[in-house]
Amino acid sequence: MSGVGKISALIGGAMRTSGQAGEGQKYALTSDEDDSDFWGFTHEAEGLFTPLPDEEGARRVHLEGCLPQGGLLKSLDHVGSRRAMAGNAWLALLDGDGATMGSYFVNEVTVVDATPSTLGTGLVDVTVTLWCENALPGAERAWDLVRTGQLDRTGMWHELAPEDRHAWLSVALWSREYQRQGKPDAPAGQVFTLDGRHIVDRDTFYCAIGEAINGPGGYFGWNLDALDDCLRGGRGATTPFTLHWDFSAEARTRLAERVPAGERDPELFDVLLEIFEERGVSVTPR
Repeated sequence: MSGVGKISALIGGAMRTSGQAGEGQKYALTSDEDDSDFWGFTHEAEGLFTPLPDEEGARRVHLEGCLPQGGLLKSLDHVGSRRAMAGNAWLALLDGDGATMGSYFVNEVTVVDATPSTLGTGLVDVTVTLWCENALPGAERAWDLVRTGQLDRTGMWHELAPEDRHAWLSVALWSREYQRQGKPDAPAGQVFTLDGRHIVDRDTFYCAIGEAINGPGGYFGWNLDALDDCLRGGRGATTPFTLHWDFSAEARTRLAERVPAGERDPELFDVLLEIFEERGVSVTPR
């Protein structure tokens, strides 16, 4: 029996059922092809949020403290062969109670190594390669804030580097349903205040508008199409509403990027105002 095969045999009797995450387990994997094919929980997914060597590169991820099940367990016995590829899956990020905060789709999860873990009896450290378009470098910190309940005050994105602001927005997007916890949209006629002091580019605008509508770490779009979609309802606010845009003059000078629109070439600030007007939002510059 191979070394990996021995590991598979050792953990065969230590199975947990899906939905029963143990203490410290931050992630769960489930086959994309069959919801009943649960692949197991893991304490860490080291390498998931690291930069890729190039746009087409696969990630090498270490699933530390993992208890493999289903298709992932079967793949442990076939390292080095085509059967080591477990397939495509959903990788869920869990809060402290084991509830799903959000999920990433991961492609071609392939086992390349497995060793006994020091994190507990019956646990394994499994190294896999996978493809994941949406797990952006810098997003792990924001997920940790959501997980620990520390995403509890406005302006936490102000000091982030530009690339980390985009990652912040990605977490706001993928965790939006979890963060809202079924809370209904604010009724029509509400007044929201958009703080323009820290709006220096398009990503900071979306950070600020998400926070203005849905609170710390809130989501309300991260590109023009997504903003327009949010204004149609179901994302925290019901039109018509009023948006008091503080320090809008300063924001206008910083949102001067040209946005091609047919034969027009308006500045981003003006495009935003047009979208708001079309969807029944009254913007009051201040």
